[in-house]
Amino acid sequence: MNPATLRPRTPASVQEEGIDQKHRLVIFASSLGTVFEWYDFYIFGTLAAFFGKLFFPPGNETAAYLSSLALFGVGFSVRPFGALVFGRIGDLVGRKYTFLVTIMVMGISTAVIGFLPSFETIGWAAPITLVLLRLAQGLALGGEYGGAATYVAEHAPHGRRGVYTSWIQTTATLGLFLSLGVIGTTRLLMDGTTFNAWGWRIPFLFSFVLLAVSVYIRLKLQESPVYLEMKAQGNHSKAPLTESFARWPNAKLVLGALFGATAGQGVVWYAGQFYALFFLMSTLKLYFVDSYALLSVALVIGAVLLVFFGWLSDRIGRKYIMLSGFALAILTYPSIFRGLTQAVNPALAEAMARSPVTLHTNEFQGTLGLTLAAVGDAAVKIVKPQPPATTVDQARAYLNAKGIPFNLAPARDAATPLAIEIDGTVVPGFDAKAYDALFARSAYAHATVKLPGGAMGADPARVDRPRTILLLSLLLAYVAMVYGPIAAYLVELFPTRIRYTSMSLPYHIGNGWFGGFLPLIATSICVYTGNIYAGLFYPMAIAGLSLLVGLFFLRETKDLDISR
Repeated sequence: MNPATLRPRTPASVQEEGIDQKHRLVIFASSLGTVFEWYDFYIFGTLAAFFGKLFFPPGNETAAYLSSLALFGVGFSVRPFGALVFGRIGDLVGRKYTFLVTIMVMGISTAVIGFLPSFETIGWAAPITLVLLRLAQGLALGGEYGGAATYVAEHAPHGRRGVYTSWIQTTATLGLFLSLGVIGTTRLLMDGTTFNAWGWRIPFLFSFVLLAVSVYIRLKLQESPVYLEMKAQGNHSKAPLTESFARWPNAKLVLGALFGATAGQGVVWYAGQFYALFFLMSTLKLYFVDSYALLSVALVIGAVLLVFFGWLSDRIGRKYIMLSGFALAILTYPSIFRGLTQAVNPALAEAMARSPVTLHTNEFQGTLGLTLAAVGDAAVKIVKPQPPATTVDQARAYLNAKGIPFNLAPARDAATPLAIEIDGTVVPGFDAKAYDALFARSAYAHATVKLPGGAMGADPARVDRPRTILLLSLLLAYVAMVYGPIAAYLVELFPTRIRYTSMSLPYHIGNGWFGGFLPLIATSICVYTGNIYAGLFYPMAIAGLSLLVGLFFLRETKDLDISR
């Protein structure tokens, strides 16, 4: 193909010509490969509850679960480095070969997890290897998004960049949808014991199939015409890192994009999808079939809304749609998650209202102190899980394992450093048998029933499915408001010669660090405080930061000429 025939088109010419069939096929193929990469990344987080206890020291399943969530976040922590590494490779050797490298690294590292021996077999080599594989996943994903978003936006007709790039935004949701479908089908084909023993490995091994399809598709891709023209004219940046981050005019835009857009977008995205799934399954004990089915319906609705808000941003602007999503999340998250409790597990909601549990302890630090301790514990989980060290930790672990929310309060008196209270009955100290007897007589004994496979969970007959879908769809609507327009916004914010590097770093810090660690931080806060809604303070605070920064320091971009 002659590079001269692939020169970048002006906005006017793009508007007249549209995107030809070949470019539509290229965009579709690129997006499809990105769906597969997201699938590989998300099955780790979705299956964390199953393999966490296999790859970490036995004795405390809650600590092992939090540690697996920490590893989920670790993959996100290296995404900014992947953006820089693969961004540089893409500028040196081309977009096509970078796409091939990222998909192969992601697919192979994911599939190898399916063969990884457990802690019982190889000891600490198991979690160490798991960390290395997760790091490889994060690096690969960090190299994917910036190139795909830039490629699509630079070929979209002027005035339609929002709707065209919104299709790239759907790939993350579709990847999650695919992961839920494969995992759900696998679980239905075998009993719970078999799945817990080795069946969870099948979705990881399925990555070999997706890898083969993705490599086949990407081998057929042509090099980006914008890249070819840039190389032919010699206009590319010789020092994109320096131009992006060491020169204040552009560095200011990078910081504004991070704190005014991508940080808030990251936490809203993960609160609305992953944390919502954790909340349904781990907190409310909803049967996995119902959890996957209800969230899948909401994800389909959310995917449509992503394209809608991308389209709407082409008409009324991108900035205020995203800021509105932040504001709605801050105002309504507590009500939505309380509504989910009432809709999914009304017996638990009734028990919480009628028979609140109070844990009196001399270690009580107040809400702020507990929150800081929870965040510190989340950081420790990244390195090494810790067993319960005190009787307070043992009581807290017991209640969390049973799915019983509680309130923390100061010790009743100096002679009783720990006591649990419910329905006027007080049990001093920690005694698992005494706690069992106490809760057997309480409303919490009826908060769960035996589910298929023998596990205990929310009564399926009492689940209000339409209301649950509505509430999940609200969460996904906020996701669509902040995520649908953001690819076009970031592409338009930065000049062409350093666009890939400049947009990738704030995007992956916002999503990888602020968003990726949300499940771990939010869950740790809930575990420490006993309040199942306390974890929402984290996404609400970050969304509030982005709302303020975005309102006062970010500009509208929809009418900017991206050929500058």
